[in-house]
Amino acid sequence: MNIAKMMKQAQKMQQDMQEAQAALAEKEIEATAGGGKITVTANGAGEILKIKIDPSVVDPEDVEMLEDLILSGIKQASDQAKEIAGEEMGKITGGMGLPPGMGL
Repeated sequence: MNIAKMMKQAQKMQQDMQEAQAALAEKEIEATAGGGKITVTANGAGEILKIKIDPSVVDPEDVEMLEDLILSGIKQASDQAKEIAGEEMGKITGGMGLPPGMGL
C-alpha cells in the first residue's frame, strides 16, 4: 500500500468535491406544488432561493392550505437538490460511502 499515492488521491477527491459543491450552488432546481400554484426555486446545495405564489391560492379564510402548499414545494425542491447532489458526489467518489460529516 503506497501511502503517498493514497494521500494524493484523497487530495484530488477533496478538490473535485469542492469544485462539485461550488457548481451545485450555481445550479437551480424548480419544484411546484398545488398544480403549479406554488413554485419553489432552490440551488443544488439545497438553499431556497425564491418562492412564487399564484394570488389565486391566497385565501385569508384558508391560510393552512397555503402553508401546506408552500411546505410541499419546499420539501420537493429540497429532495431534488439532495438527489442531484448525491448523484454528483457519487460520480466523484465512485459510489463509495463517505464518512459521517463529509457528505452534503
